[in-house]
Amino acid sequence: MRILAIDAGNTRIKWGVHEDGSWRVQGWVPTAKAVRLAGEWAGLEPADAVIATNVAGTRVARSVAAAARRFGRRARFVKSAPRQCGVRNAYAHPARLGADRWAALIGARHLHRGPCVVVNAGTTMTVDALTADGVFLGGMIVAGADLMRAALAQGTAGLRPRGGKFAFFPARTADAIESGAVNALAGAVERMRSFMQRMGQAAPLTVLSGGGAPLIAPHLNGAVEVVDNLVLEGLVRIALETSTR
Repeated sequence: MRILAIDAGNTRIKWGVHEDGSWRVQGWVPTAKAVRLAGEWAGLEPADAVIATNVAGTRVARSVAAAARRFGRRARFVKSAPRQCGVRNAYAHPARLGADRWAALIGARHLHRGPCVVVNAGTTMTVDALTADGVFLGGMIVAGADLMRAALAQGTAGLRPRGGKFAFFPARTADAIESGAVNALAGAVERMRSFMQRMGQAAPLTVLSGGGAPLIAPHLNGAVEVVDNLVLEGLVRIALETSTR
């Protein structure tokens, strides 16, 4: 089965064609240039299914749908469910969970059967708890590193990002800003790992994805697995489960 999977985020629209257990091709366009998708897909072979998540609003959804129609298929936009692909959603209102988070949880469950902290580090960073038996307990949303830097630049008179570097004991303002952002992001992940262990889970694997993954991965404790495009992995699982019904 040939599947075109699309993850429309706030900054990038990532996509890939999956067939026979592997990715044949992957790519991305800036979210602000969503109209380019039809051109990106012009040379691809027709897909059996087109499946997407979208957190970037109705304009982007329309662009994705239009490109899929030119590709010969109707795009299916995933919504979070109470239960799907071996994951149970314990959110207070399951349908209100972001579809990208839901797909990432399903992707992590497919790749790893033990307890996980599922992290997608992009414009924002989500940190979600997934138990060994596949229950999504809940999670956190924090500003990504770029948003943190921008908030300091906009909200203060003298704190401007100037290419700082991470340090244990920063001795320059630029390094202090960069180290603060990295420690805040890594700390959110570490707190979630600690919460899961307090409730009786074994030490969870951190499954990390997104453009910010290289920034924080070296600063995390415990086992870490970096997965390119975890949302796309989950979308493939959803499409495959649906096709067998």
